[in-house]
Amino acid sequence: MHEKTVEKLLQNYEKSKSHRLHFEDIYDEIFEFTLPQRQGFKTVTIGERRDDRILDETAVVGIQEFASRLQSGLTPNFARWADFITGQEVPEEERDDINNALDSVTDYVFEILQTSNFAQEIHECFIDLALGTAVICVMEGDAVNPIRFQSIPLPHVVLDSGPDGKIDHIYRERSIKNEDMPVAYPNAVFTPQIAERITREPEGKSKILEISCRLYDDPNEEKYGYYIIDVSDKVMIMSEIYKGVGSNPFIAFRWSKASGEIYGRGPALNALSAIKTCNLTIEMILENAQMAISGIYQIDDDGVINVDTVNLVPGTVIPKAPNSQGLQPIRAAGSFDVANLVLNDMRNNIKRALYNDMLGDPNRTPASATEVAERMADLSRKIGSAFGRLQSEMVQPLLQRVIYILQKQGRIEMPTVNGREVKIRSVSPLAQAQSNQDIVSLNRFLQTVSGTFGPEVLNILISSEETALYLAKKFGVPDTLIRDEDERQQLVQLAQQVQQQQQGAMPDATTLGG
Repeated sequence: MHEKTVEKLLQNYEKSKSHRLHFEDIYDEIFEFTLPQRQGFKTVTIGERRDDRILDETAVVGIQEFASRLQSGLTPNFARWADFITGQEVPEEERDDINNALDSVTDYVFEILQTSNFAQEIHECFIDLALGTAVICVMEGDAVNPIRFQSIPLPHVVLDSGPDGKIDHIYRERSIKNEDMPVAYPNAVFTPQIAERITREPEGKSKILEISCRLYDDPNEEKYGYYIIDVSDKVMIMSEIYKGVGSNPFIAFRWSKASGEIYGRGPALNALSAIKTCNLTIEMILENAQMAISGIYQIDDDGVINVDTVNLVPGTVIPKAPNSQGLQPIRAAGSFDVANLVLNDMRNNIKRALYNDMLGDPNRTPASATEVAERMADLSRKIGSAFGRLQSEMVQPLLQRVIYILQKQGRIEMPTVNGREVKIRSVSPLAQAQSNQDIVSLNRFLQTVSGTFGPEVLNILISSEETALYLAKKFGVPDTLIRDEDERQQLVQLAQQVQQQQQGAMPDATTLGG
């Protein structure tokens, strides 16, 4: 049965929240040193400064660059970074027509994404992803913006995994104004006590718990339970069941994870030691700089000089006893050169951990297209495992959710995006960089065979048409630009007829010699 009681849901929530405790301290430490503008797990006052421990900004800037670079490589703005194509269950003779129709659907989907708030919210998610885990909520919008995206801060979510190791329970903690509750949850049913609270204290806030959990009562159908609980009164104000691929409004994705863990581990975690070392080194440099500027002095205790009354300002006259040395400066023992060497090494380690060492020198001339492609290929190789996880946990579920909403609104028509009838193919710059490796391998093979055995053997071995189609797929060429099979066959027949006519029009050799 899919019915859930409030008591059972709250018990599962508290149990899952206890698992998060193991990550809160280390996440808070990363927040403190890299994202001071964001609220961590610790309770802080609104408007409170949280950057007092940051003495080096390498990590603060580095995470912003990491998020921007990942966004440009995975979900670039104003670009089509995925295609919908037919799966293996579609008969081959029907694929061309269906792919052309899916290409139009793809254009419409990305038009919706570009006019929505997707770019802003996914950038916030990529910042959270630097820590290891990010969550985005994809909901129905209005007539102007059909889809609405919202990045959920990590301290506001609790995760749990299912029997297959995937995240199947997402709890969202939310504090909302009483007067906003009917607007935020139009389908909710409020008890008289809650309705009276909304009327009596419209500016007051209520603690709300949103729950999305996978239901396994039907193994042949993807089903989710969506529950809203008023935590103050421990009352369920909304309970809905969503069915179908893409019906889950919450999408949680991770950079990488250790075996047996639920929450992810991001590149900022790998750089934390270097980040703390940088701040400590800067602190020592500033202390030594202060000593170098103001100086440290020693005096003979001659009973004349009173250190409590000495003020080292220009024009100061300091009395001293006859034959005493007076104030003597002490040379600072610290080495700025060594400190700078350590600091530069740590900064490079931070940039390397955040994959920002491939950004190039900003003082150089702009990189060429070839150089940019090489950097993207290098980045693709370094984050290969994370890229695969993001494809399965973020790209595919997000587009499936968008398709689900647009179909529900009657804006598009297409088969179920389940990997069999319709597949999602990534054509982002990072995916293209990986495909370029296949193109390089194919080109090397063609050159080797042609150079070793001659073009004749290559023409016998390789189908030119199939090779061209393979390259078009790797380059991400839209299917609408590729002629269908019938058109190609007609052109081949026409070319053969023209060739035969030309051969028939050529004069015979004996006639010329006669």
